[in-house]
Amino acid sequence: KKVKVKTPLQAIKHGIGYLPEDRKGDGIIADLSVRDNIILTMQVMRGIFKPFSLKQAEDFADEYIKKLNIKTPTSNTPIKSLSGGNQQKVILARWLLTNPEYLILDEPTRGIDVGTKVEIQKLVIKLAEGGMSLTFISSEIEEMLRTCSRLIVMKDREIVGELRGTDLTENDVMNMIAQGREYICAN
Repeated sequence: KKVKVKTPLQAIKHGIGYLPEDRKGDGIIADLSVRDNIILTMQVMRGIFKPFSLKQAEDFADEYIKKLNIKTPTSNTPIKSLSGGNQQKVILARWLLTNPEYLILDEPTRGIDVGTKVEIQKLVIKLAEGGMSLTFISSEIEEMLRTCSRLIVMKDREIVGELRGTDLTENDVMNMIAQGREYICAN
């Protein structure tokens, strides 16, 4: 469906989530706890004057800490003390808690350890298999080949091609890069 979005709140209300490339600058709120970072978008949706109870917030956070295997001593731990990979999982938990229809993941595995990278890639595949629409942006070809079922080829913001199935090979992607085209992955 087509939607017109002018603000982040409008995007959220339309079921659109966005995991930014720069997790420290645009994703986490460093001085808040893991719990508060996880519930942030839900709280915005609910309204600032209707805060969740501490029990509700802890229940939400604990559920996603377990689901995403976030390594943190407690949900009250400041997010800035977590590794980059665990910070990234907290941002992902924030969006999954809202049950989005469409999730944009901009370089979700950049700058994180190999184990967490694999966990996130598997989760992305599972979400797509479960029916969630995803756009996965990555500068790593191998990652895109492992994670994506379809690759959209773009040039100057226009779709100029698409790869899927047996056409989705490293060689085909490299040929498109050599032709100076941009590419994104869509599941």
